[in-house]
Amino acid sequence: MADLLCREFQETVGKYLARHRSVLDVMSKLQEAGARTNRAVAKAVTSCGCVQVSAARQKVPDNSGYRDLVQHMQTHVKGTLCEGCRETLESEVGLQLLYLAGLCEVLKLDLGEVLQREHNRLSALGPFYFC
Repeated sequence: MADLLCREFQETVGKYLARHRSVLDVMSKLQEAGARTNRAVAKAVTSCGCVQVSAARQKVPDNSGYRDLVQHMQTHVKGTLCEGCRETLESEVGLQLLYLAGLCEVLKLDLGEVLQREHNRLSALGPFYFC
C-alpha cells in the first residue's frame, strides 16, 4: 500500500513538476523547503509559543546500555503544536516530500524503493543504524 502511494505520488510530482525540472532547481527547492520547515518550528516557539524548546545536556546513567538510550534521551520539546502551527508544519513537510519525490523523479530513483531499502536497513541494524 505504502509502495503504491509512493509510486503514485512520485509519478504525479513528475507529471506536474514543469518549472523546476532541472536537478539544480529541484535541489535548491528541496533545500528551501527544509529551511521553511525549520523556520515554521522556530516560529511555533518564538511567535506563537505553543511549544517550547528546553535543551540541556542529555542525562544518561553510566550503567545504561545502547538499547536503553531511547528511554533516557529527551526531545527537548515541551508543549503541543496548536492547530495553526500544525497546519503550517504539515504544509512545509509536504513540500519537502514533494521536492524529494521530484529529485527522485529527475534522477530516475524510485522513492518507494529507497524508502523500503532504508526501512530494511533500519530493521536489520536497529539502534546501530544511526551510529
